[in-house]
Amino acid sequence: MSGPDEFEAIARLFRPLTRGAPEAFGLLDDAAAVPARPGYDLVITKDAIVEGVHFPLGEAPDLVARKLLRVNLSDLAAKGAEPYGYFLAVSWPAAWTEEARAAFAHGLGADGEEFGLVLLGGDTTSTPGPMTASATLLGWVPAGGMVRRGGARPGDLVLVSGPIGDGVLGLAAARGEIDEPALAHRYRLPAPRLDLRETLRSRASAAADVSDGLIADAGHIGEASGTRIALRLEALPLSAGARRWLDRQPDRAAGLLALASGGDDYELVCTAAPDRADGLGMTVIGEVVAGAGIVVTYEGDVLDPGAGGWRHA
Repeated sequence: MSGPDEFEAIARLFRPLTRGAPEAFGLLDDAAAVPARPGYDLVITKDAIVEGVHFPLGEAPDLVARKLLRVNLSDLAAKGAEPYGYFLAVSWPAAWTEEARAAFAHGLGADGEEFGLVLLGGDTTSTPGPMTASATLLGWVPAGGMVRRGGARPGDLVLVSGPIGDGVLGLAAARGEIDEPALAHRYRLPAPRLDLRETLRSRASAAADVSDGLIADAGHIGEASGTRIALRLEALPLSAGARRWLDRQPDRAAGLLALASGGDDYELVCTAAPDRADGLGMTVIGEVVAGAGIVVTYEGDVLDPGAGGWRHA
């Protein structure tokens, strides 16, 4: 973190987030020194969020900060990794006052305490555009134990860890388009499935977090594994709010397709051999078969999944 006018702000807002970790050097240096951990691999992931794209204009700054960490923590969860620390980059617009920046730092601190994260360094800048922030998260897995996207094999089952569609419906609720406060909260403050990391490492053959959309993210597993993914939409687990929304749709298959394509659920989709799947405690939603691509069905009828989720430029 640097800049002639930023040193005092860094010391005040962000130095406490190191939680005294000696490897962060009190944010007084241009780098951190991560100590080796014998018998472990260091897993590194990075995601960014942009105001007006990934969170609404006027969103509470502490929630913005917590969502930034949680979308990255979801990636660590899918790898079976234990969170360790992070590097932060923030571009502040003029509209983000000192009070807003302090609230953002408070949100980082709250989730740092909850998930055991220490701030290791980064950068702050000013911008004439929307507020933008990115975090590079580090986590540990036992050596050779990271769960990859590329391990699925024909005959494996496809499973998901929790409700699908709450993210896209939560965005609609946050915009006031539907009356589902619980879904709006889930969109604003996702819960990364770190509770599953040890189970994934011991039982899953491949995994990804559901950020772009279930269909798209399951497709990423198939592509990385050189296999075909077959999904059955009637098997999707749904929250009470999603079921209420689905019951109002004139075409149930189209409604399920929209939920499975929406993204921002931050559940985990994974594959596992049938004799290992029961111990995952997840919902079976399909199979891995020979071939390539993805096939989506509803009660036996093949559907056109379209893009299946977000496609990034």
